[in-house]
Amino acid sequence: MTTQIQLSDVFSIGLHHRFQWEDAQQNYVILFPEGMVKLHGSAGEILKRIDGKVSVGEIVEDLKTTFPDAEDIESDIMGMLELALSKGWLRKV
Repeated sequence: MTTQIQLSDVFSIGLHHRFQWEDAQQNYVILFPEGMVKLHGSAGEILKRIDGKVSVGEIVEDLKTTFPDAEDIESDIMGMLELALSKGWLRKV
């Protein structure tokens, strides 16, 4: 079941998960009891903005400003957030 994410939604990192920069991987990762997920490029840029306070809309606007040449960035962000939510990496505040 896919949850429709709204621009007004606010998320935080899921319980029992930790988002961090991993020097050994030279990448952002999500750590959880069963293991680790290495996040590539844009996924790390999106998730590093998740703090339990800013809305999805604010994240979209920030990333549009940060990466003005990115095409269809809003749908990419929504897709990443839907994946992260379905995997339990995020929870709605």
